[in-house]
Amino acid sequence: MPQKTPKPMRDFWTVFTGQAFSLLGSRLVQFSLVWWLTSTTGSASVLATASIMALLPQVFITPFAGALIDRWDRRKVLMGVDAVNALAIVALMGLFAAGVVTPVHVYIIMFIRAVGGAFQWPAMQASTSLMVEDEMLSKVAGLNQALMGLAAIVAPPVGVLLMDLFPLQIVLGVDIITAAMAILPLTFIKIPRPENVEIKTSASVINDLREGFTLIRGWTGLLIIMGVAMAFNFLIVPAISLIPILVTGHFAGDSVKYAILETTMGLGMVAGGVSLGVWGGFKSRITTALLGSVGLGIGMGLIGLAPSSLYTLAVAGMAIAGIMNPIVNGSFFAILQSTVPKEIQGRVIAILISGTAAMAPLGLAVAGPLADVIGVRVWFLIGGALIIVMGIVGFFVPAVMNIEKQTFTE
Repeated sequence: MPQKTPKPMRDFWTVFTGQAFSLLGSRLVQFSLVWWLTSTTGSASVLATASIMALLPQVFITPFAGALIDRWDRRKVLMGVDAVNALAIVALMGLFAAGVVTPVHVYIIMFIRAVGGAFQWPAMQASTSLMVEDEMLSKVAGLNQALMGLAAIVAPPVGVLLMDLFPLQIVLGVDIITAAMAILPLTFIKIPRPENVEIKTSASVINDLREGFTLIRGWTGLLIIMGVAMAFNFLIVPAISLIPILVTGHFAGDSVKYAILETTMGLGMVAGGVSLGVWGGFKSRITTALLGSVGLGIGMGLIGLAPSSLYTLAVAGMAIAGIMNPIVNGSFFAILQSTVPKEIQGRVIAILISGTAAMAPLGLAVAGPLADVIGVRVWFLIGGALIIVMGIVGFFVPAVMNIEKQTFTE
């Protein structure tokens, strides 16, 4: 007789599937709106402003969102975010249908949806450890990373196809359908509440947030890894943003070569996420993360090393970086989910997301002018070398290697 799937995991996969559709819808809408801004205004400043609107909530709102997630019903948080996002899209559809939409309207909608994202991602991550057995966390994290890579690959071509066939307000309606697909399973599936959670008043939100910072500050291994994650974002985000210049300036390429690199990155992320999802990583998750970091640095270094006549080497480097990225991220999130007390996971994960997100604009501010002076390839070489060094050094830091042995007492 076949063994019955445990109910908690069945519930998790049902919720996960709904959230997967929500992610795909959100990516499609994001692509469509960015393309509308590009085709309508042709302004780099407009696109930069849109990016800022999508980024600011990650930096400034996410930590407070994490504190609230730890005290609220996480199921209702997930449902509420999708509902608000859908309502925002309904309003924007009306503006498009009336022909009165402006970039400012799009900024506002992007900001509202980014605020929702500041709640949604930490809520889902903090809920995962309540619904998944500890030994499955790495596999689930790997599949989650694969899902993000798949969404990044699928959303642009589907968005282009739909925009060729329908008015933009109809295309935006896809997000309402996917939001409903995410909300529906949550109406009959309960996400367990963490044990030891207390009923608190709104006045204690700052205290909740302080508890998260206190835990991180007193946990040397996590503090080091958080610093490394911030350094990674500082190095990687600008490198990815400079790829168009690398393609046109160094490889004398066109949009096709750029698209190949972008697609290769996405395919690599899917492959790496699926690999981690099937394999689960080494028994020591930190070993998996550190080895993945070394591989990530090697991939970036190969991109920087590729001469103008060897574009395929850059493609190979992009594939390696794409594969290693979810192995690093998935293993690290699994460490957090299995180690951090469940009643405080929301705020700890949110603080980490906020810290790493803050590095992206700082890295971009430094990389642009620096690349104009030293060249784009050098940024890839320096970034790759530093990531390799950080990955190797981690093996010799006891606080890092013992991070999974951290215990907490009342």
